[in-house]
Amino acid sequence: MADGSVVKHSHHGDAARETRRLKVEEDIFARNDALADVNRRMLAHAGTFAVNLMSSPGSGKTTLLVRTLKELKGRPLAVIEGDQQTDLDAKRIEATGVKAVQINTGKGCHLDASMVGRALPKLPLEQGGLLFIENVGNLVCPASFDLGENKKVVVVSVTEGEDKPLKYPDMFAVADLVLVNKIDLVPHLEFDVAQLEANVQRVRPGVKIIRVSAKSGEGFSEWLGWLQRR
Repeated sequence: MADGSVVKHSHHGDAARETRRLKVEEDIFARNDALADVNRRMLAHAGTFAVNLMSSPGSGKTTLLVRTLKELKGRPLAVIEGDQQTDLDAKRIEATGVKAVQINTGKGCHLDASMVGRALPKLPLEQGGLLFIENVGNLVCPASFDLGENKKVVVVSVTEGEDKPLKYPDMFAVADLVLVNKIDLVPHLEFDVAQLEANVQRVRPGVKIIRVSAKSGEGFSEWLGWLQRR
């Protein structure tokens, strides 16, 4: 009998803990969304269009961004660079002449609206400007956090495997655009680009997909055209 009551008590404790955990998560997301709305208003007031770039580590996101900034020279540009450690990527960005603010998240696996909100006043946000927010390399957490951006762009490289969209559906489900990067490497790999794109469409039907190479420049006119139409 005593054993039975202990088990019941334990189940009750688990349920209470789970309820508390869900409540904490709800509070975190609600607070984040409120701050994201503040960021969105600040960007709209400045006349700056913000793009949240997300991907797994090693997708070539920074190299792609560096080439994008060089191609867009002459427009008002700014970058928020998210990494767990180091400012190496921010230095690569600033070498293009574009102002970048580095955010190190430490153990955190994503940027949130509060971090972005603190970075915005340090940037030259101008009418007709473009702000790129390079999120921490991770295909899970960044999908859940609104930063106040206008569009979410997911970068996936041909070195990663065609099943990425099926393994990480939440990330691809929020994408406004998917860039298939390192397309120049396809001849050297056993990679089925059409299969990757079909998997993206399964998760996010109708989403635009552009094949790009930061090295060769393939697909860049389409990618830059997409940005300039926004």
